[in-house]
This record gives sequence, C-alpha cells and structure tokens, in this order.
Amino acid sequence: MRMTRRALGAAALVLPGLAGAQAFPDRPLRLIVPFPPGGPVDMAARLLAPAMGTLLGQQMVVENRSGAGGTVGIDAVAKAAPDGLTLALGSTGAVAVNVNLVPNLPYDPRRDLAPVGLVTGVPSLLVLRPGLEVRNLEDLLAVARRQPGRLTFASTGPGGTPHLAAELLKLRAGIDIVHVAYRGAAPAITALMANEVDIAFLDLPVLLPHVREGKFRALGLAAAARAPVLPEVPTMAEAGLPGVEVENWYALIAPARLPPDRMSVLSAALRGALAQPELAERFLSQGARVIGGGPEEAAQFIAAEMERWGEVVRRANIRID
Repeated sequence: MRMTRRALGAAALVLPGLAGAQAFPDRPLRLIVPFPPGGPVDMAARLLAPAMGTLLGQQMVVENRSGAGGTVGIDAVAKAAPDGLTLALGSTGAVAVNVNLVPNLPYDPRRDLAPVGLVTGVPSLLVLRPGLEVRNLEDLLAVARRQPGRLTFASTGPGGTPHLAAELLKLRAGIDIVHVAYRGAAPAITALMANEVDIAFLDLPVLLPHVREGKFRALGLAAAARAPVLPEVPTMAEAGLPGVEVENWYALIAPARLPPDRMSVLSAALRGALAQPELAERFLSQGARVIGGGPEEAAQFIAAEMERWGEVVRRANIRID
C-alpha cells in the first residue's frame, strides 16, 4: 500500500519508526469479523480497517467468518500465530459473554486473547415489526403481560448483545417473550421486516436508516441518555422501564502471547485511527461513540463485562444446548 504524504506524516507522529522501512507489519493484515456482512460489527470493521492500514503502511483486509454467535471467528484468532497479522473485531457477546454461556468453548478469552484496545460502543435500540399495533413501551409490556409467550424477539444468535438485551428486558419487566435466533443482524432485520418476529433489540447503527425511513418504530434506547442521531427516541428509563442499559462494544483483539513491541505498534495505530476527526465523525454519525484506550484498559473493561453479563446469564437461566 502506498502511503500519501499526509498519512506518512500521521504515521511518523503516531507510530515512531514506522513511517520509513519497518519490520512489522511486512505484509497485509487480516481483520476477522465474526459475523456476516452487513451487520454492525462488519460496518465498524470496514470503517476502521482502511484508517489503521494507512497508518501501518499495509492493507488491512476484512474477512467475515461467522458462526456460533461469533465463536467461530474469535476462535480463528485465538488459534492464529501470535504475529499481529491476524486480528478480530470482537463484540460483547463473542468476547465477554460466551465464556459464561457456551459449554466447551474452544477458547478461553482470558488466556487465549489479547485485547489491543476498545474501538466503539453502540447502544441497543428496541424496535417493532411493521405490523405490530402498539404505540409505546407501556403498550408493548401490557400485551406481553396479558399474553405470556405470545410475543417473539429476534437476536443475532444466542449470547449476543441483542439476545441479552431482551433477556434483561424480561428480567426488569417480569414478562415472557420468546427468543428466535438468526445468524447476524442482517437476517434478523429481514425477519423483522417480514413480520416473522415481533420486536428486536439491535445495535443503533444498523437500525438507524430503517428507523429514519419509517420502516420500524423505535420504542426505547437502552442508554443513559438519548442519541444525538435519534433525539426523538426516549431512553428505556424515560419510556417507563429503568435498569435496561445495554451497550454493544467492539474491541480489536489479537492472539495471546503477541510480542510487546508488536502490541505497541497495533495499539498506537488503533489510537491514531480513532483520533482522526473524519473516522470519529463517521462513527458518531451512525450513533456509535468512540472509546479508545490501550490494552490494559481494554482488559480491565472486558473482565468487568464478563462478570456483569455472567450474572444476567445465570439469572435468566440462558443455556445453549
């Protein structure tokens, strides 16, 4: 990849020693997305990869490797050579939840993965299928209480944030709604559009265009504050149900035992990419917040998320057979 003069200057500031000849990276990098194309993780990866690749002086190629709620893609990174050339954009479910949920998980995120840094966080948004005649969250909960087990919710797979968000809704509201799992956000949205399921909690960026076009009605944002990109949509607390705050975060993940010098290069490239106003604005325009930070901060955050969602898994008695 030929670097522009502007990119060379940025690399010289952000990645000392990498603007000229360098030993790492000496060939293109793979950024594995453990979900199908078109979903929120895929969207974030395709924004991040060119920005980081420019700073690193090598192309970063996005590769979708989906399956088992993100487990397949993350396992590929866990078993990859620890040379920094194979990375993943991991999300809450695949990195922090599956360890509490999946029997015989083929990797241990605490032992086999090394977080390079947090990328972005996006709140979950509760939306309705087009034909569901309810006006607000109160109406929806009333229907669910009158007819337990009638309403269905879509997820991107067992243990993913959309699944956990709905389980948290069930716990907080004391309702019974039925889980229907799909292989990613795009199939879940297609099913919702076709009235195959009633509701879904999905990441704000992937739902944003559909809500703006009037295809889905948004009932509540699972966040502490309203989103600037959808200021008319209340938070779940404002809609009448506090305690339902769900952010799906994305972290850049490397195999464990990555040499410290290579971790430093990747971490600096990630921070440099996220510091670019153009990239930050792209994320913000989709409803995502830039998090950033280094490997230690990411590791501490992920450990806390493992504990938090482990409690939800146990209380909701979520199991994967």
